[in-house]
Amino acid sequence: MKQPAFFLPHGGGPCFFLNEQGPMPHEWRHMGEFLARVIADLSERPKAMLVISGHWEEKRFTVHRGERPSLLFDYAGFPAHTYQLEWNAPGAPELADRAAALLDAAGLPAGEETKRGWDHGVFIPLKVAVPEADIPVVQLSLRQDLDPAAHVAAGRALAPLRDEGVLIVGSGMSFHNMAARDGRVQRIADEFDNALTAAVEDPDPASREVRLIRWHDLPHARTAHPREEHLLPLMVVAGAGADGPGRNIFRDHVIGWTVSAFRFG
Repeated sequence: MKQPAFFLPHGGGPCFFLNEQGPMPHEWRHMGEFLARVIADLSERPKAMLVISGHWEEKRFTVHRGERPSLLFDYAGFPAHTYQLEWNAPGAPELADRAAALLDAAGLPAGEETKRGWDHGVFIPLKVAVPEADIPVVQLSLRQDLDPAAHVAAGRALAPLRDEGVLIVGSGMSFHNMAARDGRVQRIADEFDNALTAAVEDPDPASREVRLIRWHDLPHARTAHPREEHLLPLMVVAGAGADGPGRNIFRDHVIGWTVSAFRFG
């Protein structure tokens, strides 16, 4: 069965696991409950996942083709137990090769590597969504130039994977400004989120693509994203789901931000 493509929020650092014993912290519980359902509620479990995180950039799109990647604890200042987390899903080298070939065929030369661990944009949300760690995963980097059109094109090139049972996941945050983390930014965050949702849900494919590529023209865009690495996974997902409009499937308010998730297909 054809899989959808998701843009998912991955929270802040190991936010869902701050309490070593006990429930998720209250502020992150709503998001955690959403992540726990998002794959479980699919009509068919994906054969594998291709994940694009806002925490990996390379000069060219690069796939991780390791068989059993380690975890990269690329956050700081959190409780000691959050650096002992485990999530041991297998890699999928054949899927990595397939993704690289699709990118190459689309004129987007792709690199491969085997040593980098999965960053927290991968293992933190997926540890919530797939606690059994039983779905193979391939991670794809962003391209360092942060060109939104190139990331939409990469998603379009990877779209055939959806017909092969692969779930394409963009992991980021729809609002990401570490200097604006209180209630004073709430109105701005709401206005940006409303405009971003309208762009994602635009039924006209050409208009939708232009509005997303020109995301910086949306209200308060550079307040929402002083640097756009956490938004660009959405561009890949939108390209992969370009056969139809997306829809907002989750909205929450955390640390003063408005945070949304989107589904295509």
